[in-house]
Amino acid sequence: MTHSIPPLPYSYNALEPYISEQIMTLHHTKHHQAYVNALNAAEANYIKASTPKERIALQAAIRFNGGGHINHSLFWTNLAPSKGGGGVLKEGPLKAAIDATFGSLDALKKEFNATTAAIQGSGWGWLGYNPKSKTLEVVTTANQDPLLSHVPIIGVDIWEHAFYLQYLNVKVDYLNAIWNVINFEEGEKRYLEAVGASKL
Repeated sequence: MTHSIPPLPYSYNALEPYISEQIMTLHHTKHHQAYVNALNAAEANYIKASTPKERIALQAAIRFNGGGHINHSLFWTNLAPSKGGGGVLKEGPLKAAIDATFGSLDALKKEFNATTAAIQGSGWGWLGYNPKSKTLEVVTTANQDPLLSHVPIIGVDIWEHAFYLQYLNVKVDYLNAIWNVINFEEGEKRYLEAVGASKL
């Protein structure tokens, strides 16, 4: 199976002024594409590998690039133009869960931003659903590691390629801005799927 980058559900300039067209274009067509290319190459080599040692040697590349593909595919749908409902958390199950767990959306943003800004180097900040405790939690993953312990509800890329051309080294400004284009409607769909799966 050959992987490919999914098309964006909006134009490259649709998230302005919060995320620039330049960043979105480079992020989607160059960075995400690079993960996909490397993942396809690693999987092709894995199929051809003839020894356990060769397969083990390829696992790091599959994890890194596969994680990059998974995370970015989720990230694009995680965002929505502010004129198209982005940044708006409507009354519903997700808002109720956020209020119950964190007290308010503003309190979630504060905890999320502080936790994510503290990542050393590159990684991802997540609002995830813990299927064991059946609660929402703020967690982080390093590099391109996908979120495996929780069901991802909202994920934010904190690699410099996601913000540096616009926000330079000020991660906090990027984190404050991105909430204006978070697709809470998509987040609620993921939340409802996660809650439904945990009841099985």
